[in-house]
Amino acid sequence: MTRLFVSAAVLAAVASFGLAADAAAPGAASSADIVFVNGKIFTADAKDRLVQGFALKGERFVAVGSNAEVRRHVGPGTRVVDLKGGFVSPGLTDDHFHNEGGGDAVDLSHARTLAEVLMIIGNAAATAPAGAVITTNGDWHEAQLQEQRLPTAKDLETVAPDKPVVVIRGGHSAILNTAALKKWNISKDTPVPAGGAISRDEKGELTGELIDNAKALISLPRPKPVSMEDIMATQKALAPYGMTAVRVPGAYKGDLVQAYKLIRQAQTEGKLTLRWTLYMAGFGFRSVEEVHKTVPSWGLRQGEGDDWVKVDGVKLAIDGGFEGGHMSKPYREPYGQGGTFFGVTTVPPAAYTAVVTELNRMGWHVTTHAVGDAAVDQVLDAYEAADKEQSIKGKRWAVEHAFVTRPEQLARLKRLDIAVSAQDHLYLAAPVLKKYWGWEVASEVTPIKTYLDAGLLVAGGTDAPVIPFNPFWNLYHMASRDTISDGVYGADQKIVSRALLLRLVTINYARLIGEEKVRGSIEPGKLADFAVLNRDFFKVAPTQIRDMKALSTWVGGKEVYHDPAAPFRP
Repeated sequence: MTRLFVSAAVLAAVASFGLAADAAAPGAASSADIVFVNGKIFTADAKDRLVQGFALKGERFVAVGSNAEVRRHVGPGTRVVDLKGGFVSPGLTDDHFHNEGGGDAVDLSHARTLAEVLMIIGNAAATAPAGAVITTNGDWHEAQLQEQRLPTAKDLETVAPDKPVVVIRGGHSAILNTAALKKWNISKDTPVPAGGAISRDEKGELTGELIDNAKALISLPRPKPVSMEDIMATQKALAPYGMTAVRVPGAYKGDLVQAYKLIRQAQTEGKLTLRWTLYMAGFGFRSVEEVHKTVPSWGLRQGEGDDWVKVDGVKLAIDGGFEGGHMSKPYREPYGQGGTFFGVTTVPPAAYTAVVTELNRMGWHVTTHAVGDAAVDQVLDAYEAADKEQSIKGKRWAVEHAFVTRPEQLARLKRLDIAVSAQDHLYLAAPVLKKYWGWEVASEVTPIKTYLDAGLLVAGGTDAPVIPFNPFWNLYHMASRDTISDGVYGADQKIVSRALLLRLVTINYARLIGEEKVRGSIEPGKLADFAVLNRDFFKVAPTQIRDMKALSTWVGGKEVYHDPAAPFRP
């Protein structure tokens, strides 16, 4: 950028704060709508520059630099905002977001003991109409409980005798009480569906837990259709955390096709305050025939959309979650069931490879849920098969989660140009993962530093509502490797650089979705998505990161959230 040198007197004349409009110096650059000055602004550009200010025109940045440089863009109608030293980041994002949590079912998210869980469910059962099935929301985890265990069928029966209860935990597990097991005729003799598991205790009795494909043994009422109110609720919840974009892999409060239409409608009506990237639900695909039947029914194309909402691929899944990740070594006892339990494979390798190859032929980008290292092997084998037929390099294919990998897998990921979509599951679930896999494996779950050191593209997120959507919990965990209830796990995986931490949820996210040329950093010409944070992210103590929020959130050059406590007005 060409620098314009002006006298101290001129600089003093244009040094007004707040909403004051400054007169442009003779020969000044084209005037901006808004100029921000006196900030500590992390650009996330190629040099990770820290600058004082920037200027906006319409929905984009037009200048970034020192106070003097950006004041060149002050004209008669320009607003000037004094940030008063506030820290500014490019808009924060979530690379694996389903919804913000909550819902119409029983809420267990605030429970901290098993007794509280049972009390909440018991209260719901007491008022439930005859014949109703009592269900919970899935946005909780047993690691948040003092006992750090799931309720059992017998536990649930004590508070809801003879009333069917289905406790949903995350996206992979459901726990039924005795009455619910009877309702669906599930017993010790029930065959275990392929790609699923029916949990038993040490005595061989059913615990009530159904894992992954075993959930097909029950049929719950369909959730209410996704609505415009859902879209608005998500945006309202995320804005106070400086979030400007989410990537939704396969599921969001119901039908993603309908969600896409609603987001489009909200855009037309000028209601959008969040950018959406959607990956259509393909985790049920087990044959090429299913692909040919389902994909046309979407009525959507790869890449359809714009800067506000885009369809960017298909989400597949091949193993379980915390309780069913497919590992190359058996789970610890008793979960290993005598060395025979390695997790679950929800789609057989040959079928998965056929689906991946066919989607590639059809021009769709693929991302796949894979938790365990054996699942990552399955992903790599299928991606390599697709690549041999038609290159997938440069198409932003990814693996979701990648909790556990082996060193030799990193070179294969790099060779195929596969990105890692990583989240902070360990922050909440650490003690449970330790029970399943042992300390050595659990301490290295989601080894983000290892992935970065290997030269892989890594972006960060939460998997909300499995984990709370708060991006600062995510950043705190990545910086400290601390967990909610069990101390530090895998200190060697800490991300020490604060700039690199923010890159994971800013420019790396943009690269993951192929939008790095138009957003993800504070640079001239890019979309003006940014957040003014309530603390200096580069200086705040690690333990204070988790409590941070935004003072002001901007999307496309418009403020979408303002904290009344902010020391400035836009």
